[in-house]
Amino acid sequence: MIGVYNGAPYLAQAVDSAIAQSYRPIELIVVDDGSDDTTADVARGYGDALTYAYQPNRGNGAARNMAVTLATGDFFAFLDSDDRFVGEKLLKQHQVLTADGQVDMVFGHVREFVSPELSEEERASVRAPAPGPAPWTAPNLMLIRRTSFERVGPFSEQVRVGVTVDWFARAQEAGLRSVMLDDVVLERRLHLNNNGLRERESRNQYLHVLKAALDRRRSADSTRRARETEGG
Repeated sequence: MIGVYNGAPYLAQAVDSAIAQSYRPIELIVVDDGSDDTTADVARGYGDALTYAYQPNRGNGAARNMAVTLATGDFFAFLDSDDRFVGEKLLKQHQVLTADGQVDMVFGHVREFVSPELSEEERASVRAPAPGPAPWTAPNLMLIRRTSFERVGPFSEQVRVGVTVDWFARAQEAGLRSVMLDDVVLERRLHLNNNGLRERESRNQYLHVLKAALDRRRSADSTRRARETEGG
């Protein structure tokens, strides 16, 4: 499932990386979050290879949620429109889920790269890639059971940034079990319009997301202690 906003320059590479997955069958859904560039033309150019849907601009969380409503499969994978899956990603993660029915979701490592079309001046304004692959628990590295996703619930539509932090915090609170592969499963593009740069004015929402998670944890701890006291 790919949510995209004005992502025409990179969308085809993201779609191609999903189509090239060795795992089959694949249901590919692209939700256009109110783009006013040629994103729609890129997506529609793939014809029946994917399902294309449009919505007014409401943010990445809302785009992913719409994709979820359209999905029919038992496993969910998400991909940002400027990133790329590695070829064996879905196959390796699916093997883990089928081998152990107690595992809810599988992550992997990410490798970053600076988008090659950037000039030297533009590259200087983008942070350097991480020196090597690193484990990451973002949804775009994840393969998750549909039933497990539903236990956590949809992505937040109240924030523009921190959507993934909020969702993973709720997944932990719901007790989902995860496995981290040693393999690189995602190539993350660094460029001038990464969501964190595009939504600079909303960065303080990270603090609200983290505070909300902390408040939920404190409330759960308080409830647990009260029950233990009553039981004792």
